[in-house]
Amino acid sequence: MPLQVSEFSWSQTDCSVHISVPLKGHKAQRVDVVCTDLYLKVHFPPYLLEVFFFEPIDEDRTSVRFRDGSALFTLPKRNNTEWQQLMISTDDKERRKEIRQQALQKHQEKLSSESKHKAERQQADRKYALQSAMKLEEEERENIKRIKDEERQRTSDELKVWKQKNQEKTKMQTRSGSGSRDKEKPGEEPREEPGEMILSLTFSSTAGSHGRNPNPGGKLPPVRVSKNIMVSFTPRVFPTACRESMMEQEQEWLHRQAEARRPATMDLHALEDLPENHRNPVWLKDKGDGCFLSEDFLGAVNAYSFALSLNNKLPEVFSNRAAAHLKLRNLHKAISDASQALSLLTPPVPANAASRVRASIRRGTAFCELQLYAEGLQDYEAALKIQPDNKDLQEDVEKIRNITNNQGTGDSSPLLSHT
Repeated sequence: MPLQVSEFSWSQTDCSVHISVPLKGHKAQRVDVVCTDLYLKVHFPPYLLEVFFFEPIDEDRTSVRFRDGSALFTLPKRNNTEWQQLMISTDDKERRKEIRQQALQKHQEKLSSESKHKAERQQADRKYALQSAMKLEEEERENIKRIKDEERQRTSDELKVWKQKNQEKTKMQTRSGSGSRDKEKPGEEPREEPGEMILSLTFSSTAGSHGRNPNPGGKLPPVRVSKNIMVSFTPRVFPTACRESMMEQEQEWLHRQAEARRPATMDLHALEDLPENHRNPVWLKDKGDGCFLSEDFLGAVNAYSFALSLNNKLPEVFSNRAAAHLKLRNLHKAISDASQALSLLTPPVPANAASRVRASIRRGTAFCELQLYAEGLQDYEAALKIQPDNKDLQEDVEKIRNITNNQGTGDSSPLLSHT
């Protein structure tokens, strides 16, 4: 049996009624409020307050504030007249029961209507996000096609120019060879005396024995053609040199990446109407990135969430959704997603260093926005250990340290530039 609250106060103006209800040490999260035009219920177990209004109020403009252990209600009147009393004077239980039931039914219908409108709005948002992603994909496909056509045309023009130059060079070499042969074979050779012939032959054989060119004006050999030699290296995923000490951690990271990219095992019967690529988490991640770049942060969150419902082992998706939540000021969700990304980015290897820096900065930024500077400083210092030469990170760490040391409430909004 609930205990009736009698220690409340009220006041009024020409246009509104104000009621103050002490909560007797209860937190605001545990207070249940139902308010209609003729009825107000404030329930915080085991206490209950019911008010049957003297005249109707405007429930759509009603507001409540919790301050100093009390609930302060502001109830606008429908008619700007002074009330003689707060509640109706009748003690008829049946009348009160009828008003209570009508109020609760009206409140339930209002909640159902709001839930329906919310579902319709979320469905419209999802549809808009999908349409935006499809439009972005179409534009990207057209852009790639245009770049390919331009590159193909440029290559064709360069090939034509090269062929033309090669043909001209061949013709010039042919003319040069013909001219040399004409000089060697004149139209009429002069007749020589026997003594002169012997002298000429002796000179030619001596020159040949010493390795001299008997025909210095002859055709030169062609220039050697240059070629490219293809060299194949041992394939390696990581950008750093292979080290035996890091082999186990690198293999574990590659194993985690392979597991994250496996096809989803969940039942996709509800998604059978969607195209095949729309069920691909990687494709949904790219669509979310496109929405984020176009500042459609809600669409980005929807795309990332859909990707994670298909595969929840993608740390990049958690990290990017944390960045989108930061833009939407959903700070607690940003911290949760960044923490999940950091837990998946193990073991720490050079291949995931940049991802760990981004996730740490995003979680640290969310902590600083919540004025939890000590926790934010830990994340920024962790990111700075990975990239010690990052000037921006050094400046941000110094700012947070100054705020922590001075116990101030400085603005951490500049840190959002690194998310």
